[in-house]
Amino acid sequence: MPDAGRVVAGTARGIRLTAPGEGTRPLGDRVKQTLFAILGPSIRGARVLDLFAGSGAAGIEALSRGAALAVLVERDREAVRTIERNLERTRLADGARIVRAEALTWLAREGPPVHPWDIAIVDPPYSEPALLERALTVLSAPSLMAADGWVVAKHFWRTDLPARIGLLASQRQRRFGETSLTFYRVTDQEAT
Repeated sequence: MPDAGRVVAGTARGIRLTAPGEGTRPLGDRVKQTLFAILGPSIRGARVLDLFAGSGAAGIEALSRGAALAVLVERDREAVRTIERNLERTRLADGARIVRAEALTWLAREGPPVHPWDIAIVDPPYSEPALLERALTVLSAPSLMAADGWVVAKHFWRTDLPARIGLLASQRQRRFGETSLTFYRVTDQEAT
């Protein structure tokens, strides 16, 4: 099984995760450290949405650090099995919900949640930047994200993302080799 790094902090700290296959790009430990350092205290008690979950590393790290719930959405059957095994290994399955579905179809079908998401982490294949922009557009709609929520896009560093999308405004960007993280914050005014 390919390696997906380890859980960096929290109750499952140090536990190694597996990746579903060679074609996935799991969150590296350095990327995870930066991602969750920036999100900081927003994680404890948060409702986290992990879209295009892959190995589940982002949602699992959030649960390990005290998130109340992580919903991991992934369409690939083998990836879903890998997420299940990783959740068992970390003993974090009680706080997780795995959804086997295409991420944007699931979001459209689910509609606005009863309790908006506090954090959404979006990590589609790097070869599909249009899919990333569509996901950000959907998440920028009113009532999907909490008023002070974060949306984090993981993408190829050369992919240009807009500074504003709907109710989302880019706050910062970090680069790690070929990978970039763009952090969006929910604002109270739509981009014009």
